Amino acid sequence: MTDNTRVLIFDTTLRDGEQSPGATMTHDEKLEIAQALDEMGVDIIEAGFPIASEGDFEAVSDIARNSKNSVICGLSRANLKDIDRCWEAVKHARRPRIHTFIGTSPSHRGITNLDQDQMIERIYQTVTHARNYCEDVQWSAMDAIRTERDYLCRVVETAIKAGATTINIPDTVGYTLPQESAEIIRMLLERVPGADRIIFATHCHNDLGMATANALAAVSAGARQIECTINGLGERAGNTALEEVVMAIKVRRDLMPYTTGIDTTKIMNLSRRVSQVSGFPVQFNKAVVGKNAFLHESGIHQDGVLKNVETFEIMKPADIGLTETNIAMGKHSGRAALRSKLSDLGFDLADNQLNDVFVRFKALADRKKEIYDEDLVALISDSTANTDSDYLQVKWLRVVCGSDGQEAELKMTVDGVEKSARVPGDGPVDACFKAVKAIYPTNARLKVYQVQAVTQGTDAQATVSVRLEEDGRIVTGSAADTDTILASVKAYVGALNRLRVRSQKTAPDADMKTVSYKI
Repeated sequence: MTDNTRVLIFDTTLRDGEQSPGATMTHDEKLEIAQALDEMGVDIIEAGFPIASEGDFEAVSDIARNSKNSVICGLSRANLKDIDRCWEAVKHARRPRIHTFIGTSPSHRGITNLDQDQMIERIYQTVTHARNYCEDVQWSAMDAIRTERDYLCRVVETAIKAGATTINIPDTVGYTLPQESAEIIRMLLERVPGADRIIFATHCHNDLGMATANALAAVSAGARQIECTINGLGERAGNTALEEVVMAIKVRRDLMPYTTGIDTTKIMNLSRRVSQVSGFPVQFNKAVVGKNAFLHESGIHQDGVLKNVETFEIMKPADIGLTETNIAMGKHSGRAALRSKLSDLGFDLADNQLNDVFVRFKALADRKKEIYDEDLVALISDSTANTDSDYLQVKWLRVVCGSDGQEAELKMTVDGVEKSARVPGDGPVDACFKAVKAIYPTNARLKVYQVQAVTQGTDAQATVSVRLEEDGRIVTGSAADTDTILASVKAYVGALNRLRVRSQKTAPDADMKTVSYKI
């Protein structure tokens, strides 16, 4: 078993996080996030679900090939075909892991039409099959919290006998409370033969807002692996947030005498990047990485912090990568200053990328008096929107607004062919989106439209996120600009580009209607 003072961090942003409706990431974005997780010191990266689609298989395979430090894990259901496909993807890693699971609660057994004995046979068969491929095998009892305690002990014992080296006890529906979370881990350690030889993991969902508390309670009882995601991204209300559990372990050494291998100074930059590529803004009051996490407005708080920062702050901004700099960015700043500033923010760009961002930076500096860190992060995000390689590109936009009506005139290219439309609408955004549809007809439905000011002031950049749905496929698009309407059009068109790419991908030999992989 692992060192009792060490807690392994298992990040599933690229698997469970991407299951958030609309949070689909591109192949290159997945590789970028995986590299950042690897460099941060994450112990295990769950890179995806290889059987789900050819795109997921390729992403897991490439992440496995490029990993330098982390264990690379793939998910598979409890059948031989899934496990075979998973191994084909992760076998390229220096340290591969197969993660297989089955729902063990009464409701899940009813779905699979397996009685308790039949499920035991299935667990033993599939874990043994995985172990024949790989020495590092993780097994999960989906909906473990609502599984009968005696039966939970029995299935865990079976998985251990079959060769599982990590046993995950997921709170799949976010149902448990900290006391129960701890009690279940203690029970398994006490009652299951061989439990002292394996690692127990905890995977908590946040439906009742208890994910972090439940994960830490499990650790206090003997679990030594926490499954989590950046920003708590994931199914429904999300998962345990990596930044929360890692900083809780760091800050509360008196109650949590454990360590992790995470470089916490990389947390903020990775949080921002995941927010950008997923299209899910981080709420202002989000623990650790929220915009307000280190802000004080109350006079009492401000006075206390000015006299002694520890009066109202339990961690230092620098601990998560928030740094102060004496470089003021403006329209007179050059490429060297921009490169240095972006490097401080965690972005190391190639020369061609820097040139593109520099042009955007200069244009922004001509329109804004002050350039904040958040403005630069937004520029990085927007640099991937409306590129020359996109099937749909926004070329020109003019919007007329007034009490007598609104109208949008738009020019776009569709596969290199320029097209235009002039369309009235119920408001400027509605007119713009109708103009896009006039040029590129689509049945995609707008599910979410969000506008977030990047910084303060009337000249602030706005980051716009849209979520579209078509034939069960959900995608997001985001863009930033001081012109909110233009950012809206870029975000909408970006989502349409993603939708087009996703519609062209098919899953090999997999009926996705039957694929359940919540864990």
